[in-house]
Amino acid sequence: MAKAHIVNHTHWDREWYFTVMDSQVLADQVFTEILDELDTHAEANFCLDGQTSILNEYVATHPEELNRIKKLVKENRLFVGPWYTQTDALIPDAESILRNLTIGITEAKEKYGKAMMVGYLPDTFGFNAQMPMLLNQAGIDSIVFWRGTNFDTQVVSPYFNWHSLSKDSVIAANFPYGYFTGQIGIDAKEKMESFVNDRYDPAIDFLKTHGENDDILMPSGIDQMNIVHNMAKTVGDINVKSKHTTSISSYQKFIDILKTKDLPDYSGELRLPTYARVHRTIGSVRQSIKKQNFEIEQKILKRVEPLMVIAESVGIKIGKGMLNLLWKKVLECQAHDSLGGSVSDNVAEDINHRFKEANELADGIENFIKKKIADFLNLNEDEILLFNTDLHDFEGTKQVNVMSRCENIKFRGIKHQVINLEKYYPVRKHVLRMTEKGREYFDEPKYFELKCTLDVHIPAFGYKVLKFEKDNENNEEVEAKSNHNISVDKMKFELVENKVRFTNDGSVYDDFIALVEAGNDGDTYDYSPMREEIEKILSFTDSRSSEDGLFKKLILQGSTQLPQTLEKRIDGKKDTEFKYELTICINKISKNVFFKLNFNNNIDSHRLRLRINPNSDIANVKTGIQGGFVNVSNLEVDPEWEEKFDEKPVNIYNFDKLLNIKSRDCSFSLYPKGLKEFEFDKKYLYITLLATTGQLGKPNLAWRPGRASGDTTNEGHIMMPTPLAQEHGEWSFEIGMTLDDLEESNRVLAENINMIFDESVSYQKQLLNLFTNRLDNKIWPTELVSDIPRSISILKIASELIVSAVYPSKDDGQFLIRLFNPLSESIDVAGKIPESFVRTDILENEILENSIVRGSSYATFKGNVPINFKKKDLDL
Repeated sequence: MAKAHIVNHTHWDREWYFTVMDSQVLADQVFTEILDELDTHAEANFCLDGQTSILNEYVATHPEELNRIKKLVKENRLFVGPWYTQTDALIPDAESILRNLTIGITEAKEKYGKAMMVGYLPDTFGFNAQMPMLLNQAGIDSIVFWRGTNFDTQVVSPYFNWHSLSKDSVIAANFPYGYFTGQIGIDAKEKMESFVNDRYDPAIDFLKTHGENDDILMPSGIDQMNIVHNMAKTVGDINVKSKHTTSISSYQKFIDILKTKDLPDYSGELRLPTYARVHRTIGSVRQSIKKQNFEIEQKILKRVEPLMVIAESVGIKIGKGMLNLLWKKVLECQAHDSLGGSVSDNVAEDINHRFKEANELADGIENFIKKKIADFLNLNEDEILLFNTDLHDFEGTKQVNVMSRCENIKFRGIKHQVINLEKYYPVRKHVLRMTEKGREYFDEPKYFELKCTLDVHIPAFGYKVLKFEKDNENNEEVEAKSNHNISVDKMKFELVENKVRFTNDGSVYDDFIALVEAGNDGDTYDYSPMREEIEKILSFTDSRSSEDGLFKKLILQGSTQLPQTLEKRIDGKKDTEFKYELTICINKISKNVFFKLNFNNNIDSHRLRLRINPNSDIANVKTGIQGGFVNVSNLEVDPEWEEKFDEKPVNIYNFDKLLNIKSRDCSFSLYPKGLKEFEFDKKYLYITLLATTGQLGKPNLAWRPGRASGDTTNEGHIMMPTPLAQEHGEWSFEIGMTLDDLEESNRVLAENINMIFDESVSYQKQLLNLFTNRLDNKIWPTELVSDIPRSISILKIASELIVSAVYPSKDDGQFLIRLFNPLSESIDVAGKIPESFVRTDILENEILENSIVRGSSYATFKGNVPINFKKKDLDL
């Protein structure tokens, strides 16, 4: 006999095939009834799905309920947090996962009294190997979850110690039958004996026998389900019928019980679809959502947050609530269904709108900071403010956009620079100007928008001012040539018989990079191959080259006939021309390579991938994941997988920013921007670009037999078309590449990630075009300004330290630095960062670990913002 610990909860998707507004209508009724039930049944408790966002939205329309909620939270009868939203665990940036915890825990404490400090993720589609470390960063020592386990090949028990790469660990409690294992609805109460004998007890038996467990976690709830009425009586009825004993519990109470037990150990990811689907190919569904998510994450982490610290250093303050609001907009797009893309088109439009709002907030904050600094410096229109948002000196190329009266300009003191015309603005007649005399009209002269690439040095974490002037020499880009190759030193790319050949130091890689295409019979959860279809190689048929002072480029073009729809593909009709262009760019100074792929997706229901051919067997691939690096090896897929898994455990993986391949005498790394899914076999590496579809869920897929995911084949549900998931329109993907030493260290790979994903942040005070930045014409100069230097470096740390984030503290005048140690061994950062900085967790609580950063882990430090200004009145 076992003891079952039943936890009453509701799983609450904020959106899915229904919208956030739909969800709030449901919450209006359900959450109120939960509070009423808890008020009248003192023995009951309830878990509100581990996310504060849904309670915030309820309280916004029910402010009168706040005190009742705070009382129930204090009594440990209503559980809130620790997340802001139920995060996806494989696609967001590690910093997004940490900010999700920071905001969720902080708001639960500030608004409701405290947070449930359990990493509760009941429906997330699998977990990367560093989740224990990420949870530990917030002081969380446990996780309760559903998907991804296998008791035959990973760990023998649903209850275990889960260790990360960094040797951080959490106590893990898995419910392999789902968060609805002990779901008690009206039908269960009416047919209690059948419920207990056919569902409840068999689940307990399964959990007991796998690991010989005497204490069993039984979650009782399902999507948008109300609280179980009179839970004490219901549990009593269960105990009459069951061969086991059941008591009312909570997730925290059950974790406390597990802390007293000798649990088995496990390290690694949890992503096997044994007892539930994990949707192993969801990493490329609705790629537009994933790409937008990546871009706004990088904008916040590389631009907005460090600029806010620099701004505070020179006397400009941005409200911390603005940054909080910005992160919330992003986190609301990162729930497992939302970021995965397994949503209706109606919801996809809402997600896209939140990304639009987030970008407007981010751009507006950046615009305000740069304009104010330019005003303080009294910049002229021929001066450019150039920022370095990293804590190390910068040496390399930056992109700068300039508005200029003349087409040919040059920057003083810059040895290598390329100036290209982007747009010409002709003379405008009869333009209004407001002066001290009133309205005046004049003819506005012509001007030019220029794109400038500069090889520069910028001091660590600061800015400098560059000055440009008219260039009397011809500075135009060298005319494009019909050459089929480009080369720099011992490296060469060429088009040979419609295939790309890469040569490096005598080693030849034929057919090195190619575009491949196949039909997609899947849905918004999973790619599914067309039975018996062979993936098609899309050849390049034309090429040209160009060269300027910094770059050599090889532009490859091609087109092919493809079936426009899935139905035409089945019939073998290739009726639509599909065009594509690949640009290979070599930086002549750094020798780094960039690939840029452009195409207009006018084809339905297909998958596009880039294929990399190292020309020798691939044993494994080292990848970046959130908070570390792992070596990925393919597992043999059991021919009888349908009998053992809920979907085919295909060797398709998620990654974060890095794919490192070793081949013969060469090692090279790829750095795809915004792409999250790859596959490899002995010969090729594949990076998924798009997997488009027209259905939310479909049954009987080749890799996912049986029911459709997403309720669409449940009783009373209908199939749901998703034409927006066909992802029509213009696409552009960028992938960086570096050539590495054969034994390249993780530290160098981490440095390369920061280098490849570096952002160019600059500003020109506008007199020619006040709409270059949206807010420029509404950010008015103030009479009280700061006297600030024309070049500053706020802080510089040791070059070997890897920075994950720099952002404002919740306390004025202070900021946080998060360091990442990519090595397997610990490092000591004493003397490498200022002694005045103190070690904290991500919630800014001081901790005693001081200067030792464990391998494959993060460490957060808090210090004062240096003052680089004096207030003065504007001299008029």
